[in-house]
Amino acid sequence: MPRRPRRFRRRHAPLTLPVSASAATGEFQYTVTGLGGRSLRVILDDPASGECVTLPEVADPGAGSPAHSPRNRTTSTATVFTEPGCEGDCFTLRPVTGHGSARLQLRSVVFG
Repeated sequence: MPRRPRRFRRRHAPLTLPVSASAATGEFQYTVTGLGGRSLRVILDDPASGECVTLPEVADPGAGSPAHSPRNRTTSTATVFTEPGCEGDCFTLRPVTGHGSARLQLRSVVFG
């Protein structure tokens, strides 16, 4: 007796919930030199997309060394800049796995 072809039932589409288009989901991490020369890891949680973020710990170029060793654990591309206000030389870090060494110095970042 020949086999009948299998019938596939159409499944419902997966449920998706809207996510704000104005935020990069996840963490952006960077390292600054704290008091006494100790390295401190700083985390930005779910940073806004499309807005320049000047890192407050290193905003004044005359007051200390820039941040370094960025790690982009957000869902958006992060572009880091050597100067406050998203100015100066820049480097792009891919979403989720992008990172830089201690040689990659930054004072501001924008997501998106």
